[in-house]
Amino acid sequence: MNLPNQLTVARLILTLFFVASLSIDWAWSGTVALVIFLVAAVTDYFDGEIARRRNLITNFGKLMDPLVDKILITAALILLVERELLWGWTVVAVVGREFLVTGLRLLAASDGLVVSADRLGKWKTVTQMVTVIFLLTFLAAQEPVFGWLNEAVFVRPALSPSGLGKAFELLTLALTLVSGCGYLAKNRQVVLADV
Repeated sequence: MNLPNQLTVARLILTLFFVASLSIDWAWSGTVALVIFLVAAVTDYFDGEIARRRNLITNFGKLMDPLVDKILITAALILLVERELLWGWTVVAVVGREFLVTGLRLLAASDGLVVSADRLGKWKTVTQMVTVIFLLTFLAAQEPVFGWLNEAVFVRPALSPSGLGKAFELLTLALTLVSGCGYLAKNRQVVLADV
């Protein structure tokens, strides 16, 4: 197994630890979850860079890299709903969009076509990551190590989860819906081929 694929597998394992950290109520859960999520995000960047630069792109990587990304983000979003930091319907829209795009890709692949990620889809992913990191930082700020952040940043209403956090969430939701509709519009021939 090459290095990019090892990083992908490591990210999947990190996701398990991330879920465990936020699922168990203990004194350092937010801090540990934030650190794990940041490490996982870094592995996501490096596995793609290494695969492209060293020409180590494999079928395993093509399948597992985006799948593991979706598992990590979906797990984070669901756990943040459980902590009442995100609206449930936002996460339903995000997960629904991922099913839609994955279904489009499968339909296109059966016809020998490739539905690649577009710029808006990449921005959607960035906003999801920023939203999750912001909210995990808020959780970590409720704990001893990052407690100073709570007093320095999150006490300001505009910078709280109900202020800036909701702005990030709404931006994520908007990009999710617009990019999902964009994928449908660009690939309507795949969907309507047999109608």
